[in-house]
Amino acid sequence: MNLQLEGLAAAVTGGSEGVGRAIAEVLAREGCDVALAARRRDVLEDAAHDIAQASGRRILPIQADLSRADDARIFVATAARSLGRLDILVNNAGGPGAHRFDGASDEIWQADLDVKLFGAIRCSRVALPYLRHAGGSIVNITSTGGREPSQASVPTSVTRAAGIALTKAMSKEYADAGIRVNTVMLGSIRSAQWERRWEATGRQGTLEDFYDRAGVGIPLGRIGRPEEVGDLVAFLVSSRAAYITGAAIAIDGGQSNAI
Repeated sequence: MNLQLEGLAAAVTGGSEGVGRAIAEVLAREGCDVALAARRRDVLEDAAHDIAQASGRRILPIQADLSRADDARIFVATAARSLGRLDILVNNAGGPGAHRFDGASDEIWQADLDVKLFGAIRCSRVALPYLRHAGGSIVNITSTGGREPSQASVPTSVTRAAGIALTKAMSKEYADAGIRVNTVMLGSIRSAQWERRWEATGRQGTLEDFYDRAGVGIPLGRIGRPEEVGDLVAFLVSSRAAYITGAAIAIDGGQSNAI
């Protein structure tokens, strides 16, 4: 299927590794120039170099801490100016942050909200004028925990629920401008976080064995792959998904119970 993304420009936060990097790789492979934001310059620049080499597209690394309002503004504005346009924004910044309610301080709550929710709000605010001109698209990366919070899942489950609501509200507000806004809700996806869990076990067995064990109980029988998230995002921002907005799509192998 030709997604017709050739020549478009995308900005991806949290784009140096894991799901964010996979999204950037797929978009570049489909013909997009991509700006990447992350906090660690070395990892960010390595990712940009590798994606550019593999795709032949322009990949722009921009060091940014999305918990800071100025960084969010500068990232999006620099991406649009340097790439000459902005058609796609993927708000992906932020890792897991799961605690018991009585173990989560104000500082923990604020840090999670600043990166995941306010990072998306601030980047979207700056991107809107460019997207309005392009008839562009926003994808917010959230999680199935935003719909089905588990025990000891704050603040991330609450922040992700807010991200899902933000998606629906924005989709209604900007539909008449031709801007589509959707969210992809992650289940269990291979990532550096999972690798750290494996290392915390003392590396018992191989990493693949660890992933196999983690897949038990998931209806499809396995952990998801980052590139599968990238493929879904690429479809959602393409003209093939022109009638999809305000959608919250779970990519979790059938694990969640919500419809």
